[in-house]
Amino acid sequence: MLLLVLSTLLLLFCNLDVWYFLRGAQVFVEAWFLPRIEDILAEQSIDGMVLPHDLDYLGHMNNSRYLRECDFARFHHYMRNGLFMASRKLGAKMVVGASTIRYRRSLAFREAFQIRTKVLGWDDKAFYLEQRFVSKRDDFVSAVMLCRQNVVGSSPESIMEFTYKKQIECPQFPEELKHWISFISASSQALRAESGLEDKNK
Repeated sequence: MLLLVLSTLLLLFCNLDVWYFLRGAQVFVEAWFLPRIEDILAEQSIDGMVLPHDLDYLGHMNNSRYLRECDFARFHHYMRNGLFMASRKLGAKMVVGASTIRYRRSLAFREAFQIRTKVLGWDDKAFYLEQRFVSKRDDFVSAVMLCRQNVVGSSPESIMEFTYKKQIECPQFPEELKHWISFISASSQALRAESGLEDKNK
């Protein structure tokens, strides 16, 4: 029996990212029992620490781990402000359409940090968020990420109106966000043009 259990666990860990799903469940439970945050523009934070499985060959937090941690921080954010449950009830999904991260200083082994997440604004198709990795050692912003969270099957306005029972005015976009959105748009246009050329050459 023990051999069967061990074999099953080995099979799961070899074929699935088990820690990802366990961490997701942990974030869900923690956020579920925390008080609801009514302000969609309020900054929220979760704590983290660089553990052995986060490290790269240089002993720092692996670059890809930042993106993974941002996933959990956004999930926590949407659970606290009600957007996750609202999107589920409306049959909508929120998926990452674009993200850009800038690394400023490495996070070292056992270094404690916070991920501070806030919604910068939205349009008719997506929410735009900023996420910062802030070292607890000296409050230095070690990395900052911009994320476009596309809403599929609904719209940001519909989800917010369902959640807060009122219309909320979008704040003015910061200049850096405007530049980033312009870059995304230009990249999309270039790829569409490239696809059109490829289709013509077939």
